[in-house]
Amino acid sequence: MRPKMSTRRHPQPRERRKKTTLTSSAEGILLELRSLCLSLPETVERNSFGHPNFLAGKKAFVTFEQFSGRPSIAFRLDRRNIERLSRNPQFFATPYGRGQWLSLWVDAAFDWSLVEQLVTVSYRLVALKRMLAALNQRP
Repeated sequence: MRPKMSTRRHPQPRERRKKTTLTSSAEGILLELRSLCLSLPETVERNSFGHPNFLAGKKAFVTFEQFSGRPSIAFRLDRRNIERLSRNPQFFATPYGRGQWLSLWVDAAFDWSLVEQLVTVSYRLVALKRMLAALNQRP
């Protein structure tokens, strides 16, 4: 007697996303953003979904990505900051963010001091207590 063959089909392997190709200006913005994010305690960079993500411990707080060829920085923020910043046309709701992320277009003039503030606010939102203590002890 022959063993029964399974008729269940195996799912197709997921297509791997290609690494995003950046313009020279977007590459410069990413370098600056990387330096800023990695200066925070216990922060790492991980590439996933084809773009760099910055994590405090295991939680993402900033992402650099492109939508329709336009570079942007996504920040993990609380509802109050999302509502306040959403009025600015340079910001848009991050498509995957479930209302917890807001993105800033960076292909036109933007305020780096605001980016620095938002990186810190995002970091504080997800960082562990020991990370916050290390951040607060900085001069």
